[in-house]
Amino acid sequence: MKTLYIECRMGVAGDMLTAALLDLLPEEKRYEALNVLQAAAPHGVEISCKSVEKCGIRGNYVSVLIDGCTEETVCEHHHEHHHEHHKMSDIVEIVGKMNIADKVKKDVIKVYNLLAQAESHAHGKSVEEIHFHEVGNKDAIMDITSVCYLMNLIGADSVFASPINVGSGFVHCAHGTLPVPAPATEYLLRGIPYYEGNIDSELCTPTGAALLKYYVKSFCSRPMMSISKTGIGCGKKDFETANCVRVFMGTVLNSANGFSEYAEQEVSDKDKVFQLDANVDDMTGEEIGFAIGRLFEAGAREVFTTAIYMKKNRPGSLISVICSNNKKNEIVKAFFKHTTTIGIRQKECQRYILERDIKTVKTSAGEIRKKISQGYEIKRSKLEFDDVEKIALENNISFREAKKMLEKESGDCCSD
Repeated sequence: MKTLYIECRMGVAGDMLTAALLDLLPEEKRYEALNVLQAAAPHGVEISCKSVEKCGIRGNYVSVLIDGCTEETVCEHHHEHHHEHHKMSDIVEIVGKMNIADKVKKDVIKVYNLLAQAESHAHGKSVEEIHFHEVGNKDAIMDITSVCYLMNLIGADSVFASPINVGSGFVHCAHGTLPVPAPATEYLLRGIPYYEGNIDSELCTPTGAALLKYYVKSFCSRPMMSISKTGIGCGKKDFETANCVRVFMGTVLNSANGFSEYAEQEVSDKDKVFQLDANVDDMTGEEIGFAIGRLFEAGAREVFTTAIYMKKNRPGSLISVICSNNKKNEIVKAFFKHTTTIGIRQKECQRYILERDIKTVKTSAGEIRKKISQGYEIKRSKLEFDDVEKIALENNISFREAKKMLEKESGDCCSD
């Protein structure tokens, strides 16, 4: 599957994202895309793209001219040179008249709906009452339209992004001087990992935040990918660090390549677990066994004990529980209720896991389940213990005999 990964170490803005996506295209298609965008542009708007260098790194820079003039960055949210204050209904009308595919128009409106909700929350007004300032200007409309068009053109199956560097300090805009991230941007970023960097500037604009919120599936470290192309989009400002957004295009490695789908699982937290540990030296084996049962009932994925020596040379037990984040609180309650511990240690674990599947196989003794694990150039299978046990008992044979017979019939040539 075609995957995009957006690196936001220097924040994100609509024009930078546009430039990076254009950089992913072959030169001929890049010119074709610019022609399509120019044909779709509102009256008086001109879009262009050129190659620039930031801290020795080559990338694309996109500029938008309004009535032949380059906008001056009076407001770091977006250009404040033109004071057009549009309502949501105005945006819908402007976008509706654009000479571009209906799918792109729908995406643009959906992105603006996110912006409208953010502005509504920030100002305590209804969406209908909101007047867009910087994000309602023609250049902002062009930025959003460009990204939506290019996303449709590239046709990625999934889009990931890094946590976002929002910058720091204050930003000057139509409403005055606001802290970074500005209220509307902060609202858009809720639920998205972001951090304050050491650069005294707004790095993540409301437009950039809205576009990421709309398109990005999950925010994470870069997944295990085979990269086919990297696009670099540069911003107007110069900092000690290269002011650019990088977009990596490629394929997430999966079991077909000899790897498990580690990156996809990392994004969805499937391979992130917590380990809870507690030491006890005053519980009997029966009491520990009872506690283990209650921990499983509370949602533990695994519970195990380790023999340890504690203070005063007392033999004791380390009780360890593996669990998911959403089960952690219930397990902690069960831990304190059913053991004598007065303290529990916690650590987050990142697991490497094999892709797993269960198949049902017909045999002369009946249907059995076979667990198949694969990835990292490994493939193995194992018959379900309960099914083997059941058939052994029904046929009055040993477990080993039943297992050998079922493995032969099921073609389980790679069992453990």
